[in-house]
Amino acid sequence: MKILAIDTTTKILCLGLYIDGKVYEYNLEVGRNLSQLLATTIQRVVAAAKIKISEIDYFACGLGPGSFTGMRIGLATIKGLSVIKDKPVVGVSSLDVLALNAPVTERLIVTALDARRELIYCSAYQYVKGLLKRKSDYSLLNLKEFLQKFKSKSIMLGDALALYGDKISAQTKGTVLLDKDYGKLNAHNLVTLALAKIKAKQFSSALNIKPIYLYPKECQIKTR
Repeated sequence: MKILAIDTTTKILCLGLYIDGKVYEYNLEVGRNLSQLLATTIQRVVAAAKIKISEIDYFACGLGPGSFTGMRIGLATIKGLSVIKDKPVVGVSSLDVLALNAPVTERLIVTALDARRELIYCSAYQYVKGLLKRKSDYSLLNLKEFLQKFKSKSIMLGDALALYGDKISAQTKGTVLLDKDYGKLNAHNLVTLALAKIKAKQFSSALNIKPIYLYPKECQIKTR
């Protein structure tokens, strides 16, 4: 089985390949150059692995929440490839991908990504019998709401901590804030989650998969 997986919802381009039991990953900080680099990077990584796009069995994509532009570019690319090759698509939340960076612990794990406009994309997770389970909805919260929802004794990670870490530490008890290196998405986790969904037959066609938008009003297309 072969899987091509990408996440373009943050400033890190995550590109992973699963080829018959082996995982290859490529993580690159692209900033605003995503649209120029994505197609070329996919071609180079696939060529370096000595396979062809036509050999891919499943395409996987990070669905956000995250950068509106990044989500559109990534999902459009994966949809295009899957339609051309007539292969199924696996959608994975980018917050789920981030949560796998946290060490195995009995504590609640809270992901916190900068959503701009003084808001935070977040969700909570906990290990149950060795498996990471989501314990809350994907949310878009301001700092006050975030602190009310996740009050104490949790482990937090994500790029929002660079902005709000001091205030979180001052207003919570026993909370551990992980280093910034834990706050970056990586392709290995994306492939891991995509594999689990494929084994559970949780995949769909390109026509049915949708990004996770938590800014519904801003993301609507207005018509006259």
